[in-house]
Amino acid sequence: MSEKELLKTNALETDNDDDDDTVCLGESFFIDNNYEVATFTFGSHVLHLLCLQSASTDFDLTGQLVWPGARLLNDYISNHSDLLQGSSSAIELGSGVGVTGILCSRFCRQVVLTDHNDEILKKNIELYESSENSNSCAAGKLTSLSQNSVPPLFDTVKQLLSQRGKDRCRFILAYVSRSKMMDVMVTKEAIGHGLQIHEIDGTRSVISNLEGVIYEITL
Repeated sequence: MSEKELLKTNALETDNDDDDDTVCLGESFFIDNNYEVATFTFGSHVLHLLCLQSASTDFDLTGQLVWPGARLLNDYISNHSDLLQGSSSAIELGSGVGVTGILCSRFCRQVVLTDHNDEILKKNIELYESSENSNSCAAGKLTSLSQNSVPPLFDTVKQLLSQRGKDRCRFILAYVSRSKMMDVMVTKEAIGHGLQIHEIDGTRSVISNLEGVIYEITL
């Protein structure tokens, strides 16, 4: 065997060794599915939903916990249910376990819930629909909110608002501050998309040691 052929053979063997060392992990490997039913109360509304009872950095927690933003938004909705009374439909972007979307379904005829990890979301919709509720929910997927996903979020918001019409649709954003950079970015992106964003009076509060606020976003 020539020196050139020998080098080629060694290279192929090295490639095969690399392939043998490669381990492919499915998405479910990073998901903790030890869900338990928890009770949440928002005003006079009581919800029973599956979720994780504690957080672990060993897993992707997207969509498996009830995050501070969901609690903030649900408190607001429970105190201002007139915003949704008579509404024909609602779509929640970033539903988590579905606690906000399912609350909305008590006022809206149809609700669509979206999140990146929709495993537990579908379970909670089934749990909700198995009880005596006539309104319908549906699940979809959306990436979690990060710096990279803020522009696509407002792309989606603008498209939804444009399709429904200026006076027929509004976007309510429950925002919990985690960094000054994100604070500026959220406002900047909304304005950059030609949207009007304003803070709803009386909604700024501290939740889970973080500052939260409710914004209303329109065309």
